[in-house]
Amino acid sequence: MNKATRYNPQMPSPGYDRADFQALLNSNITPTLAAENLRFDSAEDASVFFARELDYIKSRSYDKLYPEFNALSHFPITHEVPEGAETMTYYSYERVGMAKVISNYATDLPRADVNGESTSAIIRSIGASYGYSVQDMRASRFAGKSLDVRRAEAARYSIDRMMNVIAWAGDKKHKLMGMLSDDNNIPLYTLKANGNGKTAWTDKSASEILDDINGMFKFQARLTQDVERADTLALPSDSFIDISTRQIPNTGLTVMKFILENAPYLKEIISCAELDADNADTNPYGQNVALLYTNSADKFSLEIPMAFYQYPLQNRNLEVIVPCEARAAGIILYYPLSALIAVGI
Repeated sequence: MNKATRYNPQMPSPGYDRADFQALLNSNITPTLAAENLRFDSAEDASVFFARELDYIKSRSYDKLYPEFNALSHFPITHEVPEGAETMTYYSYERVGMAKVISNYATDLPRADVNGESTSAIIRSIGASYGYSVQDMRASRFAGKSLDVRRAEAARYSIDRMMNVIAWAGDKKHKLMGMLSDDNNIPLYTLKANGNGKTAWTDKSASEILDDINGMFKFQARLTQDVERADTLALPSDSFIDISTRQIPNTGLTVMKFILENAPYLKEIISCAELDADNADTNPYGQNVALLYTNSADKFSLEIPMAFYQYPLQNRNLEVIVPCEARAAGIILYYPLSALIAVGI
């Protein structure tokens, strides 16, 4: 096992966070390790070694992606608000006014305008942490193995998971809005029951499912006078699997393939476990839900003023802790009628 390289302030790019190095150097941890015959020349060498370890771990947790969080993968995400802001204000717009035929020298031209309704959103912090005890560091150096990266990845995962929950269901206690919150003004579409009184797609024929999807698009067109044309349909897992495999009789096409080839505006159908009836964290309706929306930051976005951030380590007794934080304002809906919710599919 090679000795850790001695830190030299004249050397370029030491490859670690200097704040972590300084915190370790000033602690009572690395002097203890350096004195236990773990092949460190000094507390400075020990601090360099573990600062580099932490730098590697932090980089890994920054890079780690969890695509199963569908809001983070399929919703527009913006970072427009400064991370120090406590609130933000945005406007939902509605076009008003109607032009008319006029005569020469007319002075009574009708007025076209835009009505804007302001809404304020509160920005909240989401926090987690991970750390290593002196024994963890001692064992790592003794065995020649790196510190366990999975702790940092678990902290990243927990913050991303909370961000995903907020994006779907919001957080009433902390006044954060989600796509399925009951106060977001997204219209609800009432599904037609079949002859057996069922609305679930698993109980409907292929033609009845197509009628539901056509009905959703027609409902949105009627509400907005064909201004809004949603391009993404998010479905619960079982509904997605159903239309992916069920064939339309005498066509050789699955329901999903037929929809994507023939629906004039739809570009993508995605599977979202967050919309399953039994996913209480993200689905407040208690039934399978379909979400039809326009995937554009001009219509709505998940506003994240500060993405996942790891602070320099802190010494606490016989361990080092790395605090982690992100800041979120929840879903910002500029045009609520660009989306549609159907409950009971």
